[in-house]
Amino acid sequence: MFVHTDLPLVTPLTAQQLQRAGVPAGWNFGQADRVRFHELDALNHVNNIVYLRWFEDLRIPYFHAHAITSYNSKDDPQVVLATNAARYFKPMFLGETFVVTARCTSFRNSSFVLEYGVWVEGELRCSGETVIVTLEQDGKTKRPLSPAVIAALTADGATKAG
Repeated sequence: MFVHTDLPLVTPLTAQQLQRAGVPAGWNFGQADRVRFHELDALNHVNNIVYLRWFEDLRIPYFHAHAITSYNSKDDPQVVLATNAARYFKPMFLGETFVVTARCTSFRNSSFVLEYGVWVEGELRCSGETVIVTLEQDGKTKRPLSPAVIAALTADGATKAG
């Protein structure tokens, strides 16, 4: 069982902590957690839907850290998931400590792509991708990404898509 007692759980990790946990370079945002009993399925490994929940649990602090939305202001954009996908490589089991990571790979005027990874001792157990669209508060009109968001996503390694 992979246990990193020096990693804080459910707290954004520093680049050094990510590296110590075996996460490859290029992933700069992540947090550690441990597999809980209620996340298991009948085969005694992590249920497939749980990975999507882990992605969401990281997506919210990622949004805060990259100034995408605070979820507290009527001036914030509505943030809508257009697609959500996962690819599973190896099962995970009760008590395993893992790191889930997120990074932006590309953006357009009012949308961006987040890529995810779930890592155990540097081994990728699951990957995912989400396309996110920003809308005005009317829930219909696309809202362009602000210059601050574009700068944060670019600093994360993202490039402007055609």
